[in-house]
Amino acid sequence: MIEQLEYNTERHRLIIPEYGRHIQKMINIAVATEDAAERNKQAKAIIGVMGNLQPHLRDVPDFQHKLWDQLFIMSDFKLDVDSPFPKPSKEVLQERPNPLGYPQNFPKYRFYGNNIKRMIDVANSWEEGEMKEALEFAIANHMKKCYLNWNKDTVEDYVIFKHLFELSDGKIDLAAKEEDLSDSSNLLKQKKKFSNKNQQQRNNKNRNNRKRY
Repeated sequence: MIEQLEYNTERHRLIIPEYGRHIQKMINIAVATEDAAERNKQAKAIIGVMGNLQPHLRDVPDFQHKLWDQLFIMSDFKLDVDSPFPKPSKEVLQERPNPLGYPQNFPKYRFYGNNIKRMIDVANSWEEGEMKEALEFAIANHMKKCYLNWNKDTVEDYVIFKHLFELSDGKIDLAAKEEDLSDSSNLLKQKKKFSNKNQQQRNNKNRNNRKRY
């Protein structure tokens, strides 16, 4: 009996492991079947078993198409049966996709992030008024918080105003206005409070998932 045991190291690689070894063996038997009618019958039975693994989707047309495509893929495109859908091509499946064009942004002050420049551009597009001024100070306070995240210490308001003036191409000059930004200690407290809240949520989640015997 020991001689009949199969070890994973001696088995063929599973093309789609999610369906398991038995589905793969059924497909291999169908590929080796010489009678075309019997082969078609076996293919439909295999599709039914594959669909039973996700019964809520097995009658959806798009899902049926997916099952047939996976059937041909797991047979290494060697299964010759009548499919209700166009057979997939091995060449198309193995074709490398075109590389994605990722945006390459190299901001001068990287600790502010890329979104700050977008926010500044939006503020510059607004008409003068209280709403625009409130947005400008909101951006400046956010810049100050980002700076503290990077510096871990403190920062003077004039530094933020200078950076904001530079990033806005001289269109936003808060240094000329007699108004201060939020205090550094308050921003650090908000950050610490937010971090503690996230840590508490993680602890509660771990506590709820703990096994009880």
